[in-house]
Amino acid sequence: MGEIRAARAITPIATVQNLFNLSDRRAEPVLEYCEREGMGFIPWFPMATGRLARRGGPLRRIAEEHGVTPAQLALAWLLQRSPVLLPIPGTSTVAHLEENAGAGLIELTPVQIKRLDALEAQP
Repeated sequence: MGEIRAARAITPIATVQNLFNLSDRRAEPVLEYCEREGMGFIPWFPMATGRLARRGGPLRRIAEEHGVTPAQLALAWLLQRSPVLLPIPGTSTVAHLEENAGAGLIELTPVQIKRLDALEAQP
């Protein structure tokens, strides 16, 4: 947070962008700082699911239970993770854009969120 504080001493900062997704949450302290300070947090590489989404992987299994793609589920988790999170997933096709937008319609229960939160700890 030292870099953010130093930058804020010079100029107002509206958002911070860091690597953050279901598979990589090392920036959790930065997200928590942004929450406390009312700053936006833009997760870089927001839908990286890697090994979690592989065939038979835990994210793929949970996504299949809900009839959505692993990417949609990962994006839905981000959208519900924090009110300051603003994921901006990239896309190259209208179909992919529509799929990404569909993540906003997925409402995860607290139990589902807990299951997704636990995925990071798995080997």
